[in-house]
Amino acid sequence: MRNLICFVSEIAILVASLVCLSAGQQLEIKNLVNSGSLEDLRWPNFSDYRASLQRFYEPSGYATAWIREAKAVPQALSLIARFRDARKKGLNPEDYDASRWDERMLALHGLSSATVVARFDVAMSVCAMRYLSDLRVGRINPQHFGFELSVDRKKYDLAQFLRDRVLTTSDLEAVLEKVEPPFGGYRRTEQALARYIEWAGTDEGGKLPNVTKPIDPGQAYLGASRLAGFLKLVGDLPSDATLPSDSQTYNGPLVDAVKRFQRRHGLDADGRLGRTTIKQLNVPLQSRVLQLQLTLERWRWLPTEFSAPPIIVNIPDFRLRALDENNEVVMDMRVVVGKAMRTQTPVFTRDMTYVVLRPYWNVPPSILRGEIVPAIKRDPSYIARKNYEVTTPDGKVVTSGEISDEVLAQLRAGKLAVRQKPGPSNALGLIKLIFPNEHNVYLHSTPSQSLFSRSRRDFSHGCIRVEKPAELAAWALRNNPNWTLERVQQGMKSGKDDQTVSLEKRVPVFIVYGTALAYDNGEVHFSDDIYGHDAKLAAALAKGYPYP
Repeated sequence: MRNLICFVSEIAILVASLVCLSAGQQLEIKNLVNSGSLEDLRWPNFSDYRASLQRFYEPSGYATAWIREAKAVPQALSLIARFRDARKKGLNPEDYDASRWDERMLALHGLSSATVVARFDVAMSVCAMRYLSDLRVGRINPQHFGFELSVDRKKYDLAQFLRDRVLTTSDLEAVLEKVEPPFGGYRRTEQALARYIEWAGTDEGGKLPNVTKPIDPGQAYLGASRLAGFLKLVGDLPSDATLPSDSQTYNGPLVDAVKRFQRRHGLDADGRLGRTTIKQLNVPLQSRVLQLQLTLERWRWLPTEFSAPPIIVNIPDFRLRALDENNEVVMDMRVVVGKAMRTQTPVFTRDMTYVVLRPYWNVPPSILRGEIVPAIKRDPSYIARKNYEVTTPDGKVVTSGEISDEVLAQLRAGKLAVRQKPGPSNALGLIKLIFPNEHNVYLHSTPSQSLFSRSRRDFSHGCIRVEKPAELAAWALRNNPNWTLERVQQGMKSGKDDQTVSLEKRVPVFIVYGTALAYDNGEVHFSDDIYGHDAKLAAALAKGYPYP
């Protein structure tokens, strides 16, 4: 009987101690969450997630979420594995304490103190929320850079998502698969990133020798051997290609490989080894990895659902792509964008609502002041020669002939406006596609096609000139009865001047910025950071959490 009493007493003491331990853990967790800081973390300040953490723990009275019987639950172990592989997603594993979890799990063995358990649990919750948010909407709010893209609608209630989706699942991969953007281009960029990470780890990193003048096919080049090895590594030169016996001659398949490399890097594919081509060849593969990572970040800023298939204009690679209902590209064309130095095209999104056939060009005030007024001052007949006309602010024509001093003074004071008459010589060409915005930026045709043949195409005042305007307009008007390509073309050539056609169904237009794109044929194309947006994003990411 005495032994039974002693046994029951020991059980009661153990239960009491466990209750005290549990209560201590809950108090520790609550205090840590409310403090918004945990020095055990790589980035200790988690104040930006404090409210979400409070909503996560409050329903359970701040009980542990990730630990059962002194062990991490399977969902925690699965998350830790994802943290360690975060680089494959374009993220930094140490943002989620990838190298610290083994030591934390080791500390859980046995009857751990309330402090150890609480710190593990809170660290896991913080890292899980950071990881989920980063996968879903990116690390940095695009509006921090003045980009008019909003991620608010995409954000999860992280507390509910962890409780209802993560902690209850036996297949974390399936859950996380739906967190990321649904675009084929995003998935291809992820795959490209994995390849470039591997290549960056195996490349010797040697530099190709510079040249004073371009090397033509058949000429000697001391870097030919290194060039061949590098181009085989990145896939531009087939692994079974037969090269000339003279390893210092630039010839044969090597020339074709250079052309492929040039095309993928926005260069003229002439096969000549000039300074610009060698400069691109000497860019470290680790820099290409960074470009892919930054592009994945920007993919996450885009909405995952659209009112209709969108048009996406990517500024640094000077291309427009229209998507279908499955987010696959159905139309692709070259564009001309704003000048890098003075008139950059902004990053933003709006809905296209109408097109205008044979439009007037209403000269923006900045161009009127900076270009038109000085031209009139030099030549009073400038307006007539360029097929312009001076109007009142409400569109009444003042004159289309020689400009008097009085009219010039009113133009200089901003009391009158200038517009160019419709026709083949109009700066907007014969059609413009409008998605109303305060930037006065739109898509339009152009009287000259010559600039589309350039490899670098930042020549406009900010608006976007498109290579195939009639085809794009017909695609945008596909829900309007009878607006075929032929009808659009006829309206552009000989239809009414300044004819507005409203779209039956709005088309989302995204003006975006990504310097690395993975095509569905497996090729990866890189562009120069013409506006410096990559450099700014990389600098902001380097500062760590909490991100702006």
